[in-house]
Amino acid sequence: MGKLAFLFPGQGSQYPGMGRELAANHAAARSVFDEADKALGFSISDLCFNGSEEALKLTANTQPAILTTSVATYRVLAENGVQPAFVAGHSLGEYSALVAAGGLDFVDAVRLVRHRGEYMQTAVPEGVGAMAAILGLAPAQVAGICKKAADGQVVAPGNLNSPDQTVISGHAEAVKRAVEMASAGGAKRAVMLAVSAPFHSSLMLPAAQRLENDLRATKFHPLRIPLVNNADAEITTSGEEAREALIRQVTLPVRWEECVRELIEQGVNTFVEVGPGRVLTGLLRQIDRSIHVFNVEDEKSLRATLEKLTQAQTESAEA
Repeated sequence: MGKLAFLFPGQGSQYPGMGRELAANHAAARSVFDEADKALGFSISDLCFNGSEEALKLTANTQPAILTTSVATYRVLAENGVQPAFVAGHSLGEYSALVAAGGLDFVDAVRLVRHRGEYMQTAVPEGVGAMAAILGLAPAQVAGICKKAADGQVVAPGNLNSPDQTVISGHAEAVKRAVEMASAGGAKRAVMLAVSAPFHSSLMLPAAQRLENDLRATKFHPLRIPLVNNADAEITTSGEEAREALIRQVTLPVRWEECVRELIEQGVNTFVEVGPGRVLTGLLRQIDRSIHVFNVEDEKSLRATLEKLTQAQTESAEA
């Protein structure tokens, strides 16, 4: 068995009821939800377990909810003796990855992402910004389409997710123009996304500036587990470098495909998506079909993944 990496999901992976089963069955998970409720001054656990889809979709709620569920899931895996050689997280997921790596205390992280969500939500008036997913065109083609569609406005790749999927971000009119051009240019699909702001675009600069103040006031520690960051797709073990990357991450594209390829280059051949949903699992299959991909989000997936990891270790020891 090659090396193991944990990947942590970002916004869009949330769903009502997430984390409920793990919190009910594992004290390690429950205590994370309790810590989050206390740190935030309201019941994020109730929002995760019983909240509506609408309430969970609000960026200021989504971000702490996904982080809390992901860290709770990580703690259950750690309790079962599973530790990765590397970590990475998609956008918001980078905060979960940093908590797992020991670079950021959970209480600080959950407060930071609550603010991050609020700042992103208010950086651009509602309806002014948008995001869209372009499937079936190469990232370079999508970048070219964005340049043509901009016409004095902002539109650019925001998430470089896989060879097959690029998410674009910017002014709503420019994003719509790019979607039409991509459809006409042979994209398999080009669809507007149901998000509340143009994440990972230069329009997020007001949010980045506000978040920078919070990040500078927060204590970061050296990382116990190396992390591949979104902004540079490079490995870091320095708390200071991790902080700087989080500041730049707000306005820069998420270089997800490069992050995954960097991990594969480091000898990783087994990935576990830790937290709600299977978005990253789907992207990994588009990037490299030869790697092993598992996910943990509830009791069933936890049991299945633990079993498969044990089996892989046994086979590799016997080989």
